[in-house]
Amino acid sequence: MKSTVRLFCVLIAFIAVAAGCLRFVAAESPGHNNNWAVLVDTSRYWFNYRHIANTLSIYTTVKRLGIPDSNILLMLADDIACNPRNPHPTFVFNNADQQTNLYDDIVEVDYRGYEVTAGSFLDVLHAPCYYDQPARLDSGNLQVYITGHGGDGFMKFQDKEEVTSDEIGKAFALMHEQNKYNELLFIADTCQAASLYGSIRSPNIMSMASSKIGEDSLSHHVDYNLGVSVIDRFTYYMLDFFQGMEPDSTATMQNLIDNVR
Repeated sequence: MKSTVRLFCVLIAFIAVAAGCLRFVAAESPGHNNNWAVLVDTSRYWFNYRHIANTLSIYTTVKRLGIPDSNILLMLADDIACNPRNPHPTFVFNNADQQTNLYDDIVEVDYRGYEVTAGSFLDVLHAPCYYDQPARLDSGNLQVYITGHGGDGFMKFQDKEEVTSDEIGKAFALMHEQNKYNELLFIADTCQAASLYGSIRSPNIMSMASSKIGEDSLSHHVDYNLGVSVIDRFTYYMLDFFQGMEPDSTATMQNLIDNVR
């Protein structure tokens, strides 16, 4: 599991450097095997299908590579699988070939629908142990993945409210003070995603973004049977590398560079 998490971070670093969207606040840190993930879709409505598919794609990948459901906090702002417009009820796909259902009977959703708010997201990150919440982080290596609609310095939640880059920076600072992470990987797939890590100052955090400030984050392709885009371009190519990888992979940074050149 440790090698898998390390390689995942390597992939993040390489892609973000290539796009000019990497920031790494470093400090000495010992090895750690307690791995967690917070995976967040912030968008409602059928036309935002791809954001749910993005999140479920990352969920499926981190589970397959060794992070158990007990260490994953999954936040989905809409139930696309049961949407009346879905011609395949209880199914969610991330590819037009519709070969893999991302929403099978082993998906464990911790926050769904209107439970997914700016406040609940921040609470998941740094709320104290006595705070009443469905799931709670433990100290360890942490991946935070968030996807939806954003802009310069903010991320929308359900088109009603926003989380700002300052709030994200403060949340991570509180987490550092509370020893709630060992190393943290923050991934944002949204428009102007790089603006979300502008206020992060805490150590041992690597941030990656699907787009620079002033840039849009684009979808990859449309499923014409569904009538919507089913995955974003950045998440699609991030998943592509890990498709054939196993938890005991010994792949290195050089292997990754050679593979994506």
